[in-house]
Amino acid sequence: MYQSLDLFETAAAMAEHAGRRQAVVARNIANADTPGFSAASIPSFSEIYRADHTSDMRLTRPGHMSLEAVMKPAATTGPQAGQASPDGNTVSIEDEMLNAVAISREHNRALTIYRHTMTVLRTTLGQT
Repeated sequence: MYQSLDLFETAAAMAEHAGRRQAVVARNIANADTPGFSAASIPSFSEIYRADHTSDMRLTRPGHMSLEAVMKPAATTGPQAGQASPDGNTVSIEDEMLNAVAISREHNRALTIYRHTMTVLRTTLGQT
């Protein structure tokens, strides 16, 4: 029953993905004054998950989705669509701050899933 706990793997993938996205936002903010710098972004975990999981199901248990695509590192997309400043920089501090808040929520969601799964396991084992 407890040999393969994919929910833990998914929560870990979500947290790692949020960390990668936060690093890209931090790099964008750090280069907000660099002439010619193009802001980059990584799509959200849900967008990547939805794109990679159309209908591929695991062979071992019909009805469950596989995690191979979720565990792949996300690629940084090219420049964000935004209006460049006169020096050619496309970083918008306001947009990056909004992205940072959204990423924080994604990370918190991953931690909540992990904590809830641990609570369920502890309850199942009688260790509350």
